[in-house]
Amino acid sequence: MKEETISQRWARFALELDYQKIPQKAIDEAKRFLLDSVGCAFSALKNQDTQAAYRYIQDLGGEKQATVIGWGEKANLPQATLINSLLIRALDYNDIYWEQDPSHPSDIIPAILSTGEYKQKSGKEILAGIVLAYELEMRLCQAAFPGVREIGWHHATLTQFVSPVVAGKMLDLSNDKIVAAIGISGSSHYTLGGVVAGHLTNMKNAADPFAVEAGVRAALLAEKGYSGPVEVFEGKEGLFEVFDKIKWNQDVLIEGLGETFLINQCGYKAFPTEALTHQPITAAMEVMQENQIHPQDVDEILVETTTRGADILSDPSKYKPTTKETADHSLPYCIAVAVAKGNVLPSDFTDEALRNPLVWSMLDKIKVIANPEIDSLFPKIKRAIVSIKTSRGTFRKQEDFAKGQPERTLSNEEIISKFKANSEEIISSSRIEEIIETTLKLDTVNEIGKYLELLVGDK
Repeated sequence: MKEETISQRWARFALELDYQKIPQKAIDEAKRFLLDSVGCAFSALKNQDTQAAYRYIQDLGGEKQATVIGWGEKANLPQATLINSLLIRALDYNDIYWEQDPSHPSDIIPAILSTGEYKQKSGKEILAGIVLAYELEMRLCQAAFPGVREIGWHHATLTQFVSPVVAGKMLDLSNDKIVAAIGISGSSHYTLGGVVAGHLTNMKNAADPFAVEAGVRAALLAEKGYSGPVEVFEGKEGLFEVFDKIKWNQDVLIEGLGETFLINQCGYKAFPTEALTHQPITAAMEVMQENQIHPQDVDEILVETTTRGADILSDPSKYKPTTKETADHSLPYCIAVAVAKGNVLPSDFTDEALRNPLVWSMLDKIKVIANPEIDSLFPKIKRAIVSIKTSRGTFRKQEDFAKGQPERTLSNEEIISKFKANSEEIISSSRIEEIIETTLKLDTVNEIGKYLELLVGDK
């Protein structure tokens, strides 16, 4: 008997995985990530980029198959997936997992929701799909040494392999058709790291959603009998051969599937910013609070981080951010906000906030340097050291784990508080409470379409 390819093993795992086989703690985490993601989507409804994308899918038209979060109208499956994934991603406030590679597995949730709504799936089936998405995406983050991001590719390159699996599961595809969907998507949607380098554009937010949309399109094509490479991972000129600067551990992708689940190792974002800014933000806030430093008393700020953090988050464009996309990937700007305001919130990235004179006065006081010792710990430990000089002396704080990571995870109360803050401008208080209650009891929902009817702005 011929050995299974990785795609075939993934497809079999997807079809065999159901709600009853998943530990309760993983199910509970899936509910928490869903609630957090919906809140992130609500908070992005007024963004210029999401509104432009919404107008784009309206112009395309097509079958009304799945609900668009916030607006409540329906679009066809790929289009609904794209806009909902972009909404979750747009503020850079959703989840984060980073081993060799970074990822935001919640970007994939819309592929489950759209196809699940179309096929009238239950809440239990949706939760199993979410756990599946996290499992495969996080395994891909562990499999490459160094990660694909380290050789210039964006993590959407990984998502293109996972989104067709979850879409295929929701669409009730056969094993062979899920394999075909993986081959179709996985051979055609590689993403350049340039979308998150230098001066950033709307593509920073859209890169992963496009890979999520691609997976749904691939699953729909496979459903019609379209074929794709079966050995897209390990075959000739497949992922492992073409990305030859990387050492791949293939076993990470398939060993122990279904025995344990990784979703509980994924982190939440306490700040709406790029992941490597979180430890420095946390350290800066702690220095200011613990030593009762007033922003006006700050003379100099030194931030020690990874070489990558110093490179991509502190280049010259990051000291003069004029767009939200550049600002939330600017370590100097994020530190300046944390020091000036005591926190970093979505409201700190509006056009008006980007001109705040107190924040701008801090930027020239900030120096970011790469620390070789921190590099030696990365990515297992993402250490940051922040030193703030004042007339009273220099105060220093080292932070290894940002708030929201598994070592310092957000409580249910904190996740609910974040959800409410993200939703209150769009959703009435009574509807907010109903969404929270229904999400945390999603396994009692018989048809996911009923849940999606709640995810509509009513203010």
